[in-house]
Amino acid sequence: MNEQIHGPHQGMSAVSTGTPLGAGQTVVVMIHGRGATAESILSLAPELHADNVTFIAPQAAGNTWYPFGFMEPIQRNEPFLSSALAQIEQLLDQIASAGIPPERTVLLGFSQGACLAGEFVARNARRYGGLIMFSGGLIGPDGTPRDYPGDLADTAVFLGCSDRDFHIPQQRVEHSAEVLERLGGSVTMKIYPGMGHTVNEDELNHARAIVAALR
Repeated sequence: MNEQIHGPHQGMSAVSTGTPLGAGQTVVVMIHGRGATAESILSLAPELHADNVTFIAPQAAGNTWYPFGFMEPIQRNEPFLSSALAQIEQLLDQIASAGIPPERTVLLGFSQGACLAGEFVARNARRYGGLIMFSGGLIGPDGTPRDYPGDLADTAVFLGCSDRDFHIPQQRVEHSAEVLERLGGSVTMKIYPGMGHTVNEDELNHARAIVAALR
Protein backbone atom coordinates (compact mmCIF):
# COMPACT_ATOMS: atom_id res chain seq x y z
CA MET A 1 0.00 0.00 0.00
CA ASN A 2 2.58 2.56 1.07
CA GLU A 3 4.35 2.73 -2.31
CA GLN A 4 1.17 4.04 -3.96
CA ILE A 5 0.37 6.72 -1.38
CA HIS A 6 1.76 10.22 -1.83
CA GLY A 7 -0.57 12.16 0.44
CA PRO A 8 -0.30 15.09 2.84
CA HIS A 9 1.43 13.14 5.62
CA GLN A 10 4.11 11.47 3.50
CA GLY A 11 7.51 12.96 4.16
CA MET A 12 6.58 14.15 7.65
CA SER A 13 9.09 13.35 10.37
CA ALA A 14 8.86 11.16 13.44
CA VAL A 15 10.50 11.89 16.77
CA SER A 16 11.69 9.39 19.33
CA THR A 17 12.86 9.00 22.91
CA GLY A 18 14.02 6.18 25.13
CA THR A 19 16.30 3.46 23.79
CA PRO A 20 17.57 4.14 20.25
CA LEU A 21 15.74 2.17 17.57
CA GLY A 22 17.41 -1.21 17.11
CA ALA A 23 19.20 -1.14 20.46
CA GLY A 24 16.22 -2.59 22.34
CA GLN A 25 13.60 -5.23 21.62
CA THR A 26 10.36 -3.30 22.09
CA VAL A 27 8.89 -0.23 20.36
CA VAL A 28 5.86 1.86 21.29
CA VAL A 29 4.44 3.93 18.43
CA MET A 30 2.62 6.91 19.95
CA ILE A 31 0.06 8.73 17.79
CA HIS A 32 -0.98 12.24 18.77
CA GLY A 33 -4.44 13.76 18.69
CA ARG A 34 -5.97 16.57 16.66
CA GLY A 35 -4.11 19.84 17.01
CA ALA A 36 -1.30 18.24 18.98
CA THR A 37 2.26 17.23 18.11
CA ALA A 38 4.52 14.21 18.14
CA GLU A 39 6.45 15.81 20.99
CA SER A 40 3.30 16.23 23.06
CA ILE A 41 2.31 12.56 22.91
CA LEU A 42 5.90 11.56 23.67
CA SER A 43 5.49 13.35 27.01
CA LEU A 44 3.48 10.29 28.08
CA ALA A 45 6.48 8.00 27.57
CA PRO A 46 7.96 8.51 31.07
CA GLU A 47 4.55 7.67 32.56
CA LEU A 48 4.84 4.13 31.19
CA HIS A 49 7.86 3.43 33.44
CA ALA A 50 9.51 1.30 30.75
CA ASP A 51 13.26 0.80 30.39
CA ASN A 52 14.92 -0.47 27.21
CA VAL A 53 11.93 0.59 25.11
CA THR A 54 11.96 2.83 22.03
CA PHE A 55 9.13 5.38 21.83
CA ILE A 56 8.46 6.78 18.37
CA ALA A 57 5.81 9.37 17.48
CA PRO A 58 4.94 10.31 13.88
CA GLN A 59 3.92 13.89 13.13
CA ALA A 60 0.74 14.77 11.20
CA ALA A 61 0.82 17.48 8.58
CA GLY A 62 -0.83 20.55 10.07
CA ASN A 63 -1.04 18.68 13.41
CA THR A 64 -4.22 16.91 12.22
CA TRP A 65 -4.50 13.40 10.78
CA TYR A 66 -7.83 14.02 9.03
CA PRO A 67 -9.96 17.17 8.87
CA PHE A 68 -13.45 16.07 9.95
CA GLY A 69 -14.87 14.00 12.78
CA PHE A 70 -13.97 10.33 12.94
CA MET A 71 -17.62 9.28 12.48
CA GLU A 72 -18.08 11.28 9.28
CA PRO A 73 -18.30 9.38 5.96
CA ILE A 74 -14.82 7.98 5.35
CA GLN A 75 -14.51 9.56 1.90
CA ARG A 76 -14.96 13.00 3.46
CA ASN A 77 -11.66 12.55 5.33
CA GLU A 78 -9.72 11.52 2.24
CA PRO A 79 -6.97 11.71 1.09
CA PHE A 80 -5.82 12.50 4.63
CA LEU A 81 -6.98 9.25 6.23
CA SER A 82 -5.32 6.98 3.66
CA SER A 83 -2.17 9.09 3.90
CA ALA A 84 -2.16 8.78 7.70
CA LEU A 85 -2.65 5.01 7.59
CA ALA A 86 0.15 4.73 5.04
CA GLN A 87 2.47 6.77 7.28
CA ILE A 88 1.91 4.29 10.10
CA GLU A 89 2.61 1.40 7.74
CA GLN A 90 5.81 3.06 6.57
CA LEU A 91 6.89 3.60 10.16
CA LEU A 92 6.21 -0.05 11.05
CA ASP A 93 8.26 -1.09 8.00
CA GLN A 94 11.12 1.08 9.29
CA ILE A 95 10.82 -0.48 12.74
CA ALA A 96 10.79 -3.99 11.27
CA SER A 97 13.88 -3.16 9.22
CA ALA A 98 15.61 -2.33 12.52
CA GLY A 99 14.86 -5.85 13.73
CA ILE A 100 11.69 -5.20 15.78
CA PRO A 101 8.76 -7.24 14.46
CA PRO A 102 5.09 -6.16 14.80
CA GLU A 103 4.57 -8.62 17.66
CA ARG A 104 6.99 -6.52 19.72
CA THR A 105 5.53 -3.21 18.58
CA VAL A 106 2.75 -1.50 20.53
CA LEU A 107 0.49 1.09 18.90
CA LEU A 108 -0.78 3.73 21.34
CA GLY A 109 -2.92 6.74 20.52
CA PHE A 110 -4.99 9.45 22.17
CA SER A 111 -8.23 10.84 20.72
CA GLN A 112 -7.79 11.23 16.94
CA GLY A 113 -4.56 9.27 17.29
CA ALA A 114 -6.40 6.46 19.11
CA CYS A 115 -8.97 6.28 16.33
CA LEU A 116 -6.17 6.08 13.77
CA ALA A 117 -4.27 3.42 15.72
CA GLY A 118 -7.38 1.29 16.13
CA GLU A 119 -8.39 1.60 12.49
CA PHE A 120 -4.88 0.69 11.33
CA VAL A 121 -4.76 -2.41 13.52
CA ALA A 122 -8.26 -3.49 12.46
CA ARG A 123 -7.45 -3.07 8.77
CA ASN A 124 -4.10 -4.84 9.18
CA ALA A 125 -5.02 -7.49 11.73
CA ARG A 126 -2.12 -9.70 12.85
CA ARG A 127 -0.25 -10.23 16.10
CA TYR A 128 1.03 -6.94 17.54
CA GLY A 129 2.77 -6.19 20.81
CA GLY A 130 -0.39 -4.37 21.83
CA LEU A 131 -2.97 -1.74 20.97
CA ILE A 132 -3.76 1.05 23.43
CA MET A 133 -6.65 3.40 22.59
CA PHE A 134 -7.09 6.33 24.96
CA SER A 135 -10.44 7.99 24.11
CA GLY A 136 -10.96 6.62 20.61
CA GLY A 137 -12.95 4.28 18.40
CA LEU A 138 -12.92 2.78 14.94
CA ILE A 139 -13.36 5.25 12.10
CA GLY A 140 -16.46 5.76 9.97
CA PRO A 141 -20.18 6.37 10.43
CA ASP A 142 -22.58 4.00 12.15
CA GLY A 143 -23.20 1.04 9.87
CA THR A 144 -19.69 1.00 8.40
CA PRO A 145 -18.86 -2.60 7.41
CA ARG A 146 -16.40 -4.07 9.89
CA ASP A 147 -15.62 -7.30 8.04
CA TYR A 148 -11.88 -6.81 8.30
CA PRO A 149 -9.66 -9.74 7.27
CA GLY A 150 -6.84 -11.11 9.39
CA ASP A 151 -6.42 -12.26 12.98
CA LEU A 152 -5.04 -10.31 15.93
CA ALA A 153 -3.89 -13.64 17.40
CA ASP A 154 -4.54 -12.69 21.03
CA THR A 155 -2.94 -9.24 20.79
CA ALA A 156 -3.50 -7.32 24.04
CA VAL A 157 -5.93 -4.46 23.38
CA PHE A 158 -7.00 -1.73 25.80
CA LEU A 159 -9.72 0.86 25.22
CA GLY A 160 -10.39 3.51 27.85
CA CYS A 161 -12.84 6.42 27.60
CA SER A 162 -15.22 8.59 29.60
CA ASP A 163 -18.93 7.82 29.56
CA ARG A 164 -19.55 11.43 28.54
CA ASP A 165 -16.65 12.23 26.23
CA PHE A 166 -17.85 15.01 23.93
CA HIS A 167 -15.73 13.65 21.03
CA ILE A 168 -16.12 9.87 21.43
CA PRO A 169 -19.56 8.29 22.02
CA GLN A 170 -19.51 5.44 24.51
CA GLN A 171 -21.43 3.25 22.06
CA ARG A 172 -18.64 3.57 19.51
CA VAL A 173 -16.02 2.54 22.08
CA GLU A 174 -18.12 -0.50 22.97
CA HIS A 175 -18.67 -1.41 19.32
CA SER A 176 -14.95 -1.02 18.60
CA ALA A 177 -14.10 -3.34 21.48
CA GLU A 178 -16.52 -5.93 20.08
CA VAL A 179 -14.97 -5.70 16.60
CA LEU A 180 -11.41 -6.00 17.89
CA GLU A 181 -12.39 -8.98 20.04
CA ARG A 182 -14.05 -10.62 17.05
CA LEU A 183 -10.75 -10.12 15.19
CA GLY A 184 -9.00 -12.18 17.85
CA GLY A 185 -7.79 -9.48 20.21
CA SER A 186 -7.54 -9.99 23.97
CA VAL A 187 -9.62 -6.90 24.72
CA THR A 188 -10.03 -4.90 27.92
CA MET A 189 -12.42 -1.94 27.83
CA LYS A 190 -12.91 0.53 30.67
CA ILE A 191 -15.55 3.28 30.73
CA TYR A 192 -14.91 5.96 33.37
CA PRO A 193 -17.88 7.94 34.74
CA GLY A 194 -17.55 11.68 34.22
CA MET A 195 -13.85 11.60 33.35
CA GLY A 196 -13.79 14.01 30.41
CA HIS A 197 -11.44 13.90 27.42
CA THR A 198 -8.19 12.96 29.10
CA VAL A 199 -6.05 10.03 30.29
CA ASN A 200 -6.24 8.84 33.89
CA GLU A 201 -3.93 6.79 36.11
CA ASP A 202 -5.92 3.57 35.73
CA GLU A 203 -5.59 3.80 31.95
CA LEU A 204 -1.86 4.32 32.33
CA ASN A 205 -1.67 1.23 34.54
CA HIS A 206 -3.26 -0.86 31.77
CA ALA A 207 -0.82 0.60 29.25
CA ARG A 208 2.13 -0.11 31.56
CA ALA A 209 1.04 -3.74 31.86
CA ILE A 210 0.87 -4.20 28.10
CA VAL A 211 4.35 -2.75 27.58
CA ALA A 212 5.84 -4.58 30.58
CA ALA A 213 4.61 -7.91 29.22
CA LEU A 214 6.99 -7.47 26.26
CA ARG A 215 10.10 -6.79 28.33
